[in-house]
Amino acid sequence: MSTSVILQVFTISCFIALVFILFNEKSDYLTYSIMIMVIAGVFTAFFLEEARHIEFYINTIEWDVIFFLIGMFTIVEILNEKLIFQEISKRIVKKYQNKPRKMFYIICIVSTLTATILEDLSVAIIFGPIIIIACRDIKINPTPFLLGMTICINLASTLTPFGSAENVLIVSALDLDFLYFVKNFGLYFVISTTITLFLLDKIILRKFKAGEYEEPICIHGKENPPPLSGHEQEHEHIFYDDNLMEAELSEVNVKEKVFRKNVLGLLIFIILLVILPNIYLPALIGALVFVFLNPVKSQKKGETSSHPSISYYFKKVDYKLIYFFICLFILVGLMEENGLIDVLGDFILNLGVGNIFFLSVIILLVTSVLSGFMDNAPVTIIFLPIIGILISDMGLEASPLIIAFVLGINLGGNFLPQGSACDMMTLEIANEHCVEGLTYRRLFKIGGMFALFHVLLGIIYLAFIVFVIP
Repeated sequence: MSTSVILQVFTISCFIALVFILFNEKSDYLTYSIMIMVIAGVFTAFFLEEARHIEFYINTIEWDVIFFLIGMFTIVEILNEKLIFQEISKRIVKKYQNKPRKMFYIICIVSTLTATILEDLSVAIIFGPIIIIACRDIKINPTPFLLGMTICINLASTLTPFGSAENVLIVSALDLDFLYFVKNFGLYFVISTTITLFLLDKIILRKFKAGEYEEPICIHGKENPPPLSGHEQEHEHIFYDDNLMEAELSEVNVKEKVFRKNVLGLLIFIILLVILPNIYLPALIGALVFVFLNPVKSQKKGETSSHPSISYYFKKVDYKLIYFFICLFILVGLMEENGLIDVLGDFILNLGVGNIFFLSVIILLVTSVLSGFMDNAPVTIIFLPIIGILISDMGLEASPLIIAFVLGINLGGNFLPQGSACDMMTLEIANEHCVEGLTYRRLFKIGGMFALFHVLLGIIYLAFIVFVIP
């Protein structure tokens, strides 16, 4: 057995081990993620010179994603401290408090449409706490609402070229535009979203009745934890402030001026996401905008003053998920270095180009499965040159291949939660707030079922594109 094969088998085994760790919800997945990453890196370094240099690991990390997460988390911390989420929740509850089913549809549709413009992770961060607060205030389980949100917003990225970072890469490399996406994906988006909402209503929502709601008995994922000592309180990081979370919506009283200027900040942030191609720039600029809109009050010599302080909010950010994605990036980088990704590329190219529909289906299936197991960005980067060769050098029809590629990249995230940053963030928020019923196992089961349905629907749509539309 050659060295490359040994490395390929070992690294894929490490990745599979990480998947099993995520299934064990009692384990700290970050601890084992770092351990697995280090083991894979050390083993690879024995055989490959490149893996012995720190520059290799730095280059494997998608730093635009990391900086986007830091900026976005900072924005969320500011909005949370100013009770903007709670104020929005109060307004939603006030309008739909006697119509939970209608509220389910409104939240899913609004979050999905928002995700056609915002990064899906941003939408999960914004709408996750809104859903939990609103549902607990009217005494219903937030699980179906969170499931509906995270499943539907994975569809949103198929409608616009800026719905995901991967779409931006595809648009730039293949010279596409907004109208191309609307023309070629609009019908699929409308049909798939409509059917998904209907199935979520019938299968998930109606199983959770209002009368069956029970108050959560844990705090931030820990059942009946003992009181923390002073030292522990200093080091116990909480993603959202429990005092804010436990406040009744009726008690939330945000000044109209504060609410309006933060809503204005959100609008500026959305505009930045639309006009700037790099996702990290809007996040970092948006974070600075919110910092200056919300100066921190401090007292010196008995006098109160206000000043912008980004370090104040940086201390509140939870970096756990950020470190987890760094581990994933490095693992995928090791797979690329040992040739595992190249093997996949050669396999696709050797399938033959005689049947455009068959090749499109293969691309859809392979990219969707890979996107379920790993971050979408490396999959996108590896497959972009393959798609370019098939279109330019082989002279194949572009639209079916591009449609299959975009659908596969964006739909595969629901096969496994770690394949979607949105899914992982939804789980993180649910765990922090003790949402009964939303676990990794449940999201794996339900998300995988809907991902399979969306992919099958994508195959039908490809058949329509190839055989019906001239």
